[in-house]
Amino acid sequence: MTWSTRFLTAVAFLALGVVFVPDVLGSGHQSPAAAVTAAKLCHLLAFSTGWGAAVWATFIGGIIMFKNLPRHQFGHLQSKMFPAYFTVISVCSAVSVAGFAYIHPWGSASSVERYQLGFLLSALGFNLSNLIVFTPMTIEMMKKRHKIERDLSIGEEVGWSKNVEVAKTNPQLAAMNKKFGMIHGLSSLANIMAFGSLAMHSWYLAGKIQL
Repeated sequence: MTWSTRFLTAVAFLALGVVFVPDVLGSGHQSPAAAVTAAKLCHLLAFSTGWGAAVWATFIGGIIMFKNLPRHQFGHLQSKMFPAYFTVISVCSAVSVAGFAYIHPWGSASSVERYQLGFLLSALGFNLSNLIVFTPMTIEMMKKRHKIERDLSIGEEVGWSKNVEVAKTNPQLAAMNKKFGMIHGLSSLANIMAFGSLAMHSWYLAGKIQL
């Protein structure tokens, strides 16, 4: 277990502790003003960092790299970036959960605040599922497909054109494409669901800002 995994585990357990056992940390409306301010700061910094990273990785960085890098190089780079990406946004989600739950304990929170805590918990859950389950499976499947493609002398081009063309006459590559597509699809779905949960919370925060 790496230091980042240990840190993420500790933060996740802290977040769940604040949600389900808020009295331990004395959270709620009776909390000291300095503690509430610190919780708000941690929540906003963590949320904005996770939200910005999700926007960049999902809609900008990954697309630019795919359109400009040889496909195997792109895959190798993503295999190094995705674990770091999901670790960062999982930590950010956990800190956001802890901060929000400290300010709005479940027992005294309004229905709107409970929904928002649910969105943040959903983002944490989807990000953890990607970090722990889907990303390792996707990387392993990608490595197996790369091996098949190297044997077929493809993969150093930009884009999918050669893979699609060769797969029409190569059942092994076609089967591997199908398996990879399924696992990658689940990973992408979890990422989009986490992104959607954060988007719902961003709408809530925007309604609280006085400009």
